[in-house]
Amino acid sequence: MTNPVKKGWDWFVDLVEGEDGPDEILYDPVHVAAVIVGSLCAMGLVFWLLWALLVCEGGIFIKVVPFLQAVFTSKTLHDFGYVGYPYELGIFEGWIVNLFALVLSIALLVGVWWVFQPKKGKTP
Repeated sequence: MTNPVKKGWDWFVDLVEGEDGPDEILYDPVHVAAVIVGSLCAMGLVFWLLWALLVCEGGIFIKVVPFLQAVFTSKTLHDFGYVGYPYELGIFEGWIVNLFALVLSIALLVGVWWVFQPKKGKTP
C-alpha cells in the first residue's frame, strides 16, 4: 500500500513538471497575461461607467424628473437650486459626467450588439 501523501505529492509534481502530451494545447504566458490585464481593464471601464451614470453627484435618474419639470411645467431651474454654471448647479451637479457616461454606455451596448449579432450569409 502506498502513502496517500506521497501519492498526492507525486501527482502535484507531475502536474507542474511533467511533460505535456502531443495533443495538449500550449498556452503562451504573454497571451494569458494579456487576457488578465484586458479583463481587469474592461471591468474597470464598466465599473467607472456604472459609477458615473448611477452614483456620481446623485446619478442621472435624480436629475431627469427635475429637468423635465423645468422644461414642461412652470418650474424653473432656480427652483431646483440652479444659480449659474459652473458655480451653483443645485440638483444638477455632475450632469456632464452623468450624460457622458450615458453616451458611452449606449455606445458600448451598440458595439457589443453589433459584434454579437448574426451576420447575413455566415453560418456559425
